[in-house]
Amino acid sequence: MPTLPLHTRMLLGFVVGVCLGLVANLMFAEAAWLEALVKYVADPVGQVFLRLLFMLVIPLVFSALVLGVVEIGDPKSLGRIGGKTLAWILAVTTIAVLIGMVTVNVIQPGRGIPPELAQELMAQTSERASQIAAGREAVSGIDVLLNIVPRNPVQAAANGDLIAVMFFALMFGIGATVIRSDGTRAFVAATQGVYDICLKLIDWVIQLAPYAVAALLFSITSKLGFDVLVQLARFVGTVLLALGIHFFVVFPILLRVFGGMSPLAFFRNAQPAILTAFSTSSSSATLPTTLKVTEEALGVPRRVARFVCTLGATANMNGTALFEGITVLFLAQFFGVELSVFQQALVLVMCILGGVGAAGVPGGSLPVIAMILAMFGIPPEGIGLILGVDRLLDMCRTVVNVGGDMVGSVVIGRSEPVDRGTAGPA
Repeated sequence: MPTLPLHTRMLLGFVVGVCLGLVANLMFAEAAWLEALVKYVADPVGQVFLRLLFMLVIPLVFSALVLGVVEIGDPKSLGRIGGKTLAWILAVTTIAVLIGMVTVNVIQPGRGIPPELAQELMAQTSERASQIAAGREAVSGIDVLLNIVPRNPVQAAANGDLIAVMFFALMFGIGATVIRSDGTRAFVAATQGVYDICLKLIDWVIQLAPYAVAALLFSITSKLGFDVLVQLARFVGTVLLALGIHFFVVFPILLRVFGGMSPLAFFRNAQPAILTAFSTSSSSATLPTTLKVTEEALGVPRRVARFVCTLGATANMNGTALFEGITVLFLAQFFGVELSVFQQALVLVMCILGGVGAAGVPGGSLPVIAMILAMFGIPPEGIGLILGVDRLLDMCRTVVNVGGDMVGSVVIGRSEPVDRGTAGPA
């Protein structure tokens, strides 16, 4: 099986896990050996995979956010365009996450599991998620706001307070941008090295995903039977609907109102980049095509296209942030975890920042999703459901990510003085 593509192996893992789990549910639901198999084999395999994801989330998010802020704020990298790009990323990503969260709250694809099964699943969650949930029950809203600023960033990282780590990373990146010295340049270079290492480790961890998918789905479907497949189909439909609204409604409005371009002309000229994004599932791998299309077919000034698209390939993840928000709320519904409006607002903020900090490679958002799930006491084991259908969703959200880069280039390019839009930096 090593010669098969990763997504094919993940699909096989999905099929094997679901089929074996359904057979076990139909024929051996009450068998003691099945309970032992789940407890001592399937669950540990899934837990190892999840722990590997948790291991990477703090260094990945910290390094990605620091590098993103440094690149945006570098005065040599077109500070004025950098400010516009930052505003674009935050505004459009916020719209994307809001669309996703409204859609999942309206459709509620995770509802429908019998209450007794949901309680049983909650009782079997990992000890880590239970401890985190218990530790947050007595925390008031004002305490949550204050805890965004960590007393001790190392302790915040150890406790899994992702939003506090994100705040610290943003402040660190701003400081590294303001101070231009040999020391800060060495620090940024070292941070780049940490980021590169995290990407390689994620690539290695994702290679284990087919086995984790099979184990996690066997564990869940052996308890839930066909119910889990119904919930999964509703989840996929919700994600595709929200991505479609953002791509075919929000982007055309932004193009027409702020970019002065016909949406039909944009989609026609942007086809090569869109198809490349869909086939590779990677914003980074699509970047050469994105740059060529943006400069030549869409007529964006070279210096604007290079800056916005290059930065966007790592920081402007509209589709990824939207997907993260839907996934967190879907799994909360699935496992019967009630999130207040304030908690959903925190999820919104973390998904916006997580979209900036997600790696522009297949599976790059998984560590962020896993950590957000644990922060709110949502069983991270549920990520196995998502991995089974993630290939199609990854292809679609990458199209939205790349589309957002090109739309942003058009809008920002139009706002720049014409006489300055000639040659750009290499």
